[in-house]
Amino acid sequence: MIELFVAPSTSWNRNVHEDMKVKDWIEPSYGELGADADVVLMGIPLSRSSISASAASEYPDFFRKAWHWFTTYSIDENIDFREMRVVDVGDVKMHGTNILQCHENIEQAMTEVLTGSPNSFYVQIGGDHSITAPIIRAFKNHTNKRIGIIQFDTHLDLRATDSDGPTNGTPIRQLLDAGIVRGEDVYNIGLHGFYNAPSLIRAADDYGLNRITLKAFRQKGAETLMQEVMAELAEKVDIVYVTVDMDVLDIAYAPGVPASTPGGMRTDELFDLLFEVGKYELVRGMDFVCLDPHRDTREQQTVKAGVYAFLQVMLSRYMHVK
Repeated sequence: MIELFVAPSTSWNRNVHEDMKVKDWIEPSYGELGADADVVLMGIPLSRSSISASAASEYPDFFRKAWHWFTTYSIDENIDFREMRVVDVGDVKMHGTNILQCHENIEQAMTEVLTGSPNSFYVQIGGDHSITAPIIRAFKNHTNKRIGIIQFDTHLDLRATDSDGPTNGTPIRQLLDAGIVRGEDVYNIGLHGFYNAPSLIRAADDYGLNRITLKAFRQKGAETLMQEVMAELAEKVDIVYVTVDMDVLDIAYAPGVPASTPGGMRTDELFDLLFEVGKYELVRGMDFVCLDPHRDTREQQTVKAGVYAFLQVMLSRYMHVK
């Protein structure tokens, strides 16, 4: 057993048969990282660092429980991607009260995964958005490569760290201030409405961050926009990390987020964007954050949307990245 990881409360067994569900497909592996895995999946059950009351720490468990609703076959593409090997290494061990220790654990765990599975694609299931900073720090320290970020979000997450600390409102600011990433290499897609203060807009401009509103995205469409963004990133960075804050979705589609808002993205729009993201080998990892299953509907519409979003990326990578 790897000390940094604990087995999740949800258990399952890989079971190969004709009508495989996702619960039959993903391999549980808490002692071995899976050096030859196509994808390494890791849960990060942290939400004490959320500035809004949140049970996002529960999402890794709900994410796994929801696998029985989905198969490995896409009727849209007429493709079954069961041959892709996805290994779940469990949850990063969290400290009960010390957020900085939790972040240290996340960074160490991510480093372990990068070392043990150097050629995999990495998916982290949060957890609040604070987890993104230690994950990308691990990428930077392990690879020493220039990292680009694609951020699907309603918010800029550029609150000042001296007043707000290492919260879910500051992960991008932390990385910029530490020189881990450059503002010009950050693309925030999906900004909308009345949810970002002028001081944060000013900060984004000072850092040179790329702001792409939901309105601008809709004018171009997913394929064209992602082609443009990835072409720009390919000229500048060595690898790209994608972070998906589920509050980018409209409250009608995702009531189960701590900072739900009207005027946001539809689920089909997010799914189309993630399908485009999955086409690019330059993208090496991603996370899904800020999904609170305790706020969700009885039908778990937000939980299901999160699993669907993950599967869209898996399908696209299976089709396009060999």
